[in-house]
Amino acid sequence: MVTPERIFQIMNAHVATQALRGGLELGLFTAIAAGHTTLPALAARIGASERGTRILADYLSVAGLLAKHDNHYSLAPDAALFLDANSPAYMGLASKFLNHPVLLQAASDIAEVVRTGTSILGGAGTIEDENPVWEDFARGMVPMMTPPAQFLAELAGPGPLRVLDLAAGHGIFGIHIAARNPAAHITALDWPAVLAVAAENANRFGVADRWTPLPGSALAVDYGEGYDLVLLTNFLHHFDQAACINILRRVHASLKPGGRVLTLEFIPNPDRVTPPSSAAFAMTMLITTPSGDAYTLTQLQSMFAAAGFASTEQVPTGPMPQQVLLSVRH
Repeated sequence: MVTPERIFQIMNAHVATQALRGGLELGLFTAIAAGHTTLPALAARIGASERGTRILADYLSVAGLLAKHDNHYSLAPDAALFLDANSPAYMGLASKFLNHPVLLQAASDIAEVVRTGTSILGGAGTIEDENPVWEDFARGMVPMMTPPAQFLAELAGPGPLRVLDLAAGHGIFGIHIAARNPAAHITALDWPAVLAVAAENANRFGVADRWTPLPGSALAVDYGEGYDLVLLTNFLHHFDQAACINILRRVHASLKPGGRVLTLEFIPNPDRVTPPSSAAFAMTMLITTPSGDAYTLTQLQSMFAAAGFASTEQVPTGPMPQQVLLSVRH
């Protein structure tokens, strides 16, 4: 039987987003994890009304983030891992970036975005110089990016490595390489305010003596040369193909002969509707950038080839939502 249920849920999806955000701000998930599982105890712990707490906790139970049995609430496994502030995998800070007012504004008139084919934010969209949204990105996205960072660190391998972390953000990709490989030296390029956050992470991981900031725009700063490895993580999708090729030519020139590039991207299949997370990411680029996109493997391989790289191959990543490419310079 055909029903409007799915359409109704999509129309109300903004409520789910804000309910999750509210639960995080109130510390509701952390309170339940600490044993405050009844309504009176939970409301007292988070400093909220019992009526509001009941309705929010019941809503989050309907959403599957909580379970309710005999008037006690508990966390679903993913909520326990990612939404409890005492968990090492806590992702709550990511909501400050993913639900940033700038990103909400970007999605406020998608019909107009589609008419014009570009972001309503104007100018360079979210990638304008020194945009403070990237400070929130740097502070909030480390837990989400830690698994792929560990994966790339393993791919980077042992031995002396000079690594350029391009548009480093939180810096966690280069930092994990340095933490895994004591012979690795990282140069992290990004805007100064963003690098200040990355520097905190380098100190926290004990690699600050092998981590060097290179402040400025990745589109303008001289990268230097002689690198063994360049990291391109969540970067190319912000630009059109011509701009990507220009960036990749500069990356090619910065590498030693035989040097490598590790690229982390959302890469849709040729049908552009699978896998879901990678295919859907193109909408994020439509609303936030002038001309960015989620590129297919064939498109990315073509761009690397145009920039002079000898080969670009996809690396199997298992269940990770993003895909990894390994490119080699002639």
